[in-house]
Amino acid sequence: MPDIVIAFFALGLLAGLVKSDLKVPVPVYEILTILLMLSIGIKGGLVLNDPALSINYISLIAVTLLGVLVPLIVYPLLRYVVGLDAINAVSVTAHYGSVSAGTFAVAWALADSAGLTIAPETTLYLVLLELPAIILALAYYQNMNPQKAVEHRMRDVWIEALTSRGVLLLVGGLLIGWAYGPEGLAPVEGALIGGFKTLLALFLLEMGLTTAQVFRPAPWQHWRLISFAALAPFALAWLGIGMGMLLELPNGSLFILAALTASASYIAAPAAIRAAIKEADVGLAMLAALGVTFPINVLLHLPWLVTQFSAG
Repeated sequence: MPDIVIAFFALGLLAGLVKSDLKVPVPVYEILTILLMLSIGIKGGLVLNDPALSINYISLIAVTLLGVLVPLIVYPLLRYVVGLDAINAVSVTAHYGSVSAGTFAVAWALADSAGLTIAPETTLYLVLLELPAIILALAYYQNMNPQKAVEHRMRDVWIEALTSRGVLLLVGGLLIGWAYGPEGLAPVEGALIGGFKTLLALFLLEMGLTTAQVFRPAPWQHWRLISFAALAPFALAWLGIGMGMLLELPNGSLFILAALTASASYIAAPAAIRAAIKEADVGLAMLAALGVTFPINVLLHLPWLVTQFSAG
């Protein structure tokens, strides 16, 4: 049987496809997102609280470089194989070079359930991989339009990315966990740590409903992009696996890194692209990232991949 949280995503997807009136209220979804990011950050901070800890800073630099490598590979595929125009190729590249916070949460839960060892700095992978592709995509766009300044200067984009909700909550939770440790966090441990899987299950229920909406009606005219989105997770995961093996990461961190490189952003990247590249059809990127890649990762790819790491 797959992990229980996967069943909640499948339930939401089914409810959406049959046009059920099931809904997760927007305020509830917002609260779930906040609590999930805080919980993941605090988990990492609790590990950092260990005075005997040693952090692998080389791995953090290498992961950041991986965030630059992915968009360099993805852009020519989208432009010349999938056949997107230059603007939308840049937009979708930003989404696939960046990463999914939802996928990160699912991967963390699967690794934890499987008993895989997760290095303390793994919490930072999400932050390090979320930013480079967005910055690189805007540089692509600026190069294509030298006479037209990008509406958000690079400095402004960095500020917007670094102060985004997900990054602030993740890093803030990390610092809180590190500063307070197990004893200081005891009053909120039940809700934020013990309730992590419950929060994730409800979050995935909403993600299932949202995914179903993307395919009503089914946009089969974009079959090349849909095909790319279906195959990309299996190919891009190998970049994370290769880097993780090179860095000799523990199995849990290696699995999470592979899950991240296999994912596509549907929160941070759309916001940045909408603000900076108004000509881009962000709906195409959401079709690929949320409509295809996310459900394939959650329902098929990650449950299979975690069994391989558990067996290894």
